[in-house]
Amino acid sequence: MHSNEPDAVKSASSCPWPGRLRCRAWPRASTACLRCWPRPRRETVSSTRNWKHYAQAYLYFAAFATPLVVSVHSVVSWDFAMGLNPGWHSTIFAPYFVAGAIFSGMALVITLVIPLRRAFGLEKYITEWHFDSMSKLVLFTANVVTYSYLVEFFIAWYSGNEFEQTAFWDRAFGPMAWGFWIMAVFNCMVPQMLWWKRNRTHLPTLFLITIGINIGMWFERFVIIVQSLNINFDPWVWRGGYHPTLIEFGITAGSFAWFFMYFLLFLRFLPVLSIAELKEVLPAPLRRQGRAS
Repeated sequence: MHSNEPDAVKSASSCPWPGRLRCRAWPRASTACLRCWPRPRRETVSSTRNWKHYAQAYLYFAAFATPLVVSVHSVVSWDFAMGLNPGWHSTIFAPYFVAGAIFSGMALVITLVIPLRRAFGLEKYITEWHFDSMSKLVLFTANVVTYSYLVEFFIAWYSGNEFEQTAFWDRAFGPMAWGFWIMAVFNCMVPQMLWWKRNRTHLPTLFLITIGINIGMWFERFVIIVQSLNINFDPWVWRGGYHPTLIEFGITAGSFAWFFMYFLLFLRFLPVLSIAELKEVLPAPLRRQGRAS
């Protein structure tokens, strides 16, 4: 007699391990379900209408992301500005932090892209025009950050507040003034080399400049936090300097290790370049000429 049971039920009844994954019934059933899933046609996926919708959605998300970036860094800056600690209580912190974030972020992008371009052979996709454009943005934000540094000292002098004046005098000429001058040299003076196009397109020089900017922005955080906390209202906390411990060195080294680990995992499992954006700049294939040839 012929049984009316489906093949999946027969294989399940004949399997010596009916409740385990070694049974062939479950793979067959899952494959049958996946075959019923509707597949879009190729001409529908790559149609002009879908690309138009994609470009519009891309523009809308960019419009939403820009205020988000500004608001995030403004809120972080106001966490400092709402405090009464000398050196933090300033209304210029919001644009100062936004410009600093763009400045340091773009410099870090250039630092990572230059060796990445050489390692993966992306010279045809990431050209000198891209580095020239990114360098101009770095130069613009560097001047904004430099102006913010000067305005900070002017506000401290013009306010007539002795505590603010003492904090900024200690920042530039105190026992930890070396941190301030490292920040000033790498964030204000070194980026001025990007006024010349040969420095914007010569990748070894540009790589060294962006490395210096990354160092300067790290010392900017050091100056804002450590030096401002070192000079407070109470003279008892004026200890004359800051001495990091081995634990703090380990935390700093570990943060760099975590970043590079995630960055290398991203390069290993995800596309290095955006395929959708790359498709927009490539020439479109001509179907009629291809058939005629």
